[in-house]
Amino acid sequence: MSDDAASARGTVLGIDIGGTKMAAALVSADGTILTGDRIATPSGDADQVFAALGELITRVRGDASPLAVGIGSAGPLDQPHGLVSPVNIPGWRNFPVVDRVRALTGDVPVALGLDGHCFALGEFWSGAGRDAHTLLGIVVSTGVGGGLVVEGRPLIGQSGNAAHIGHVVIDQDGEACACGSFGCVEAYASGPRMVARAQRSGWRTGEDVDAEALAADAAAGDELALAAFDDGAQALAAGIVATAVTVDLTTVVIGGGVAKAGPVLFDPVQAWVKRLAQLPFVTDLTVVPAQLDNAGLLGAAHQAWAALA
Repeated sequence: MSDDAASARGTVLGIDIGGTKMAAALVSADGTILTGDRIATPSGDADQVFAALGELITRVRGDASPLAVGIGSAGPLDQPHGLVSPVNIPGWRNFPVVDRVRALTGDVPVALGLDGHCFALGEFWSGAGRDAHTLLGIVVSTGVGGGLVVEGRPLIGQSGNAAHIGHVVIDQDGEACACGSFGCVEAYASGPRMVARAQRSGWRTGEDVDAEALAADAAAGDELALAAFDDGAQALAAGIVATAVTVDLTTVVIGGGVAKAGPVLFDPVQAWVKRLAQLPFVTDLTVVPAQLDNAGLLGAAHQAWAALA
C-alpha cells in the first residue's frame, strides 16, 4: 500500500454533485479533507456525465479504500431508491447514482442526500452553524437549494427532498421555473435568473455575462444590477420567512457562488427578512454568510460517517 493510501485509512469518500461543478474528497472522522478535487459538470447524456464523475472519483481515491461514501446531489431525488433527477443536469432523470457509484467503490455503505441538506450539515458540523439549535442552509448558485438541521439532526423527509426552498412558490402568477411551476424562489434568486432579469431591464444587453459580473456592477452602484439583486433578495427572504414560521428557525446560513457577492446580496436579504418576519418568534432570525467553501462536500462526508454508526 502506498503512503497516500495508508494515510487515507479510516476515511470516507464525500461527493458533491451540482449543475455547475462536481467535487470529491477523502475525509477523516474529524472533518479533515485529506485529498480532493473538482471538475466542471459536463453536458451530455447520462453516461457522459457519469463518466466524468467516475474519472474524478478514481483520481481522488487513488489506492485508498474508503469505509463509506456520501453523495450530495442537486435534486429532486428519490432517496429510498438511490435515484437523482437534478433540475440543472438534464442528462440525469431517475439516474441510479447510488448503484453506479457503488459499482466503482466496492460493497460499502453509500448514503445519498440532497445537496442543500449536505450544505446545511457541513456548516452545522464545522462552519457558521456550529452553535445553532435549528439551522436553515441555503445554496444560491445555478439554482437555489436548501437543507434543515432541526435540534441537531437533519430533516430529510420521506423522499429525501425536505427544505427544497428554491421551489417554494412565492408568486403564483410569477415567472416560469425550470421545475415546471411558476413563481418559485429559484426563478428570481438563482444567478442565471438574476442575470437574465437584469438584461431584460437593459443591463449589458447582448453580452455574455454572469452573476459575478452582475455582482461587480452592483457593488459599483449600477442601478439595474442593484435592482436585480434586490428582486432576488426579496424572493430569498420570502422563502426564508415562510420556512422560519413553519419550523421555528433561529439561524440561516447562505452560501454558494452568488453568496460571494457579499453585501449586495446580504444587505437586501437582511432588510427584506426584517420587513417580512413580523411574528414574535422569528423577529430575531439571524442570516449569515457561510464560512466554508466546501460545506456540501463535508456534509456529504458527514452522511457517510453517519451511515457507519
